[in-house]
Amino acid sequence: MVSIDSVLVPDERASMPGRGAWVHETRECVDAAFRRRAFVRALRVSGPLDTQTFEKRLNGYGIKVNGSK
Repeated sequence: MVSIDSVLVPDERASMPGRGAWVHETRECVDAAFRRRAFVRALRVSGPLDTQTFEKRLNGYGIKVNGSK
């Protein structure tokens, strides 16, 4: 994961510039990371992150996160 303009974006090839963060793609791990604000701390961003893109990607894989349906 990397942050581009305060949007959490997957970096599957680990080739995007900037600071990155890693998380298991399981509902439990992602929910825990959101609750603990781990991405904000790991990526050293100021303010909230837009996680919709990441959540939609996981939901597309059938992994429901953060209370999504």
